[in-house]
Amino acid sequence: MKKKISEFLKEDIPDIDKTTAGTIPAKAVSTALIIPEEDIVFAGADIIKFFFEKGFNCKIFAKDGEQIKKEKVIASIKGNSGKILSYERVLLNLLQRLCGIASLTREYVKIAEPYKVRILDTRKTIPGLRLFEKYAVTVGGGWNHRLDLSTGILIKDNHIQAAGGITNAIIKIKKKNYKLPIELEVENLEQIKEGITAGIDGFLLDNMSPDKIKKCVSFIRSLPGGKNIFIEASGGITLKTLPAYVKTGIDAISIGALTHSAKAANIHIEFE
Repeated sequence: MKKKISEFLKEDIPDIDKTTAGTIPAKAVSTALIIPEEDIVFAGADIIKFFFEKGFNCKIFAKDGEQIKKEKVIASIKGNSGKILSYERVLLNLLQRLCGIASLTREYVKIAEPYKVRILDTRKTIPGLRLFEKYAVTVGGGWNHRLDLSTGILIKDNHIQAAGGITNAIIKIKKKNYKLPIELEVENLEQIKEGITAGIDGFLLDNMSPDKIKKCVSFIRSLPGGKNIFIEASGGITLKTLPAYVKTGIDAISIGALTHSAKAANIHIEFE
């Protein structure tokens, strides 16, 4: 994350911050406060510290995952005025993004938690921000699905089409001996039956109604070893429709909206 932050700052300050350099004395010292303008789930304690490591007195008054009320000070930063001004926008962009994701994730988790259903993220993240965004999901109480294409196997509809069918796809990938669980995206019971026969470890039930999911879960769990098969649902599940899905007996629900549709939290930096 430190490396990424350095890249973000270089993008915003390729040479010098000419406005700040032209208006602020080089040795000026200020104290700046980070304040939310709405209730949020906070995510970013270590990120703030990464921006202001040397020569700054940085105090964090909130913990990751803490529910923060509007206008409560999250952190204070005392140090070189110019650097605080120059770093302000990049820092806020990250905090607003991450707190927005954490806050939205928490809303989903509150509904799913009583049913012991995990809320998972997806790979629908902004390029360059995946580690940050997946971190924010965990802060909000969610769980990370595969980090990338190298750390997990999920055979989707286009893989099935290109490989010549479910059985072919599974046979081919088993020959690679990646030593990873094999998850299969399915749309109907016939695909589930084929996947079971081919020997998969988990199913992603895609774009199914809660009633259809219940029938699929019942079938899978009734099989020998079926209770050990991981089952997740996905596909357009919203906060409004979530209550019906958490009662279907699945293990998890993956929600792309956690990262691709989270609204940025309203946070600002104020100089004392």
